[in-house]
Amino acid sequence: KQWYQRRVRGKTWDKDEYAKKAKDRLTAENEPEIVSERKVKRELLRPRDQKVDLDSKLGKTMVVTKDSPSAMQGGYYCKVCDCVVKDSINYLDHINGKKHQRNLGMSMKVERSTLDQVRARFDKNKRKREEEERNKAEDYDLEARAQERQEEEERQRALKRQRKKDKKRAANDAQEDDVDPE
Repeated sequence: KQWYQRRVRGKTWDKDEYAKKAKDRLTAENEPEIVSERKVKRELLRPRDQKVDLDSKLGKTMVVTKDSPSAMQGGYYCKVCDCVVKDSINYLDHINGKKHQRNLGMSMKVERSTLDQVRARFDKNKRKREEEERNKAEDYDLEARAQERQEEEERQRALKRQRKKDKKRAANDAQEDDVDPE
């Protein structure tokens, strides 16, 4: 009858029961060390150590038979999951996916950065940008570039004059050949 009252009418609630459930949930959230036997504690997600090789099989032709081992079949082979993925996009999706990360022993949760880590990253990026700007300023010497440009324009003019002279000479030679020595 109590279930009927809660479900149908929706007016009678057992406040003590819900308070107990809320308290149990809070204690379970505050004590993450107590992990059930079924759940496995996994590492937090971290960046890859090695470079992903997508270009090694690009443009290659393979003969695949039904007796070929899965690592030698067409496509990209994942040693961790023992599966073959047919193209590079799906391979990237696979190695970034939940199944592959779990087989590596990682959860899909990322470690939260502390304020000091964020500040250090900002400082590092700021120094890197300032260094790049200094290098650009050193590389960008206006007078030297103007001098190079003038030299290039002078070479172009000289080449143009030479072509014009060659063209005139060729035209004069052609006229002399057309004139009959009679």
